[in-house]
Amino acid sequence: MAVYAIGDLQGCHAEFMALLARLHFDPAQDQLWLTGDLVNRGPDSLGVLRSVRSLGEAAITVLGNHDLHLLAIAWTPETARASEPALRAVLEAPDAGELLGWLAARPLLHRDDELGWTMVHAGLPPQWSLDEAAACAAEVEQVLRRDPRSLLAQMYGDQPACWSPELSGIGRLRFIVNSLTRLRYVDTSGRLLLGLSVPPAAAPAGALPWFRHPERATRGDALLFGHWAALGYLAEPGLRCLDTGCVWGRSLCAIRLDREEDPVFVPCQRAPSKT
Repeated sequence: MAVYAIGDLQGCHAEFMALLARLHFDPAQDQLWLTGDLVNRGPDSLGVLRSVRSLGEAAITVLGNHDLHLLAIAWTPETARASEPALRAVLEAPDAGELLGWLAARPLLHRDDELGWTMVHAGLPPQWSLDEAAACAAEVEQVLRRDPRSLLAQMYGDQPACWSPELSGIGRLRFIVNSLTRLRYVDTSGRLLLGLSVPPAAAPAGALPWFRHPERATRGDALLFGHWAALGYLAEPGLRCLDTGCVWGRSLCAIRLDREEDPVFVPCQRAPSKT
């Protein structure tokens, strides 16, 4: 069995299909990990959702911020920050209810101790161990499956920015969601700096990529993530970033997790998004 991981799709269905063909992916015997943000900005979010869902247990995807935004637009439109034209086809599809229900049941973190990799969409705050990260992800997953509207209606916002085990209620849930689906930078104290998306070379003083914090509790763990198109492909011991900016006109990337192979890239097949 081959195990592949692919970066953020964001509605790039044609490139997704081309990449699976390049990999000779066989859902009957192979497994696919997806770093989240299946939808938005690209031309065919509906096609992506249908294709990934059709793969059944052969595909494992974590939730990204754009996936959660889709759920918020669908289920709590009065509190969603903005509507998205790229998502209209999903919301108006005859199978929208099935697709949204399936999406809401996806995890925020996927961990495979046998392979030795853990996948999130964005990042982990430096204070969390891997066990703590998994437990925090499970907290949000349970709420999202039991009472999604209560979470989605209060999901938006950058506070609290500092982790404490004493956090409770929606503040605790929002911190977990922001860490797993929006995080790129922290400061030296481990505070989330959610407004930054520039490449590390352009970051202001005191802003550290979350994975560069010297006291990160997961330094000994192998982590796979997306979300950061400005960072692009990153391959370091114990770290892989797979968001190679397909929706921005660059490429879609896949790596193999069960053995060492060169990454595979397919180029964007259309004009880049301008939003």
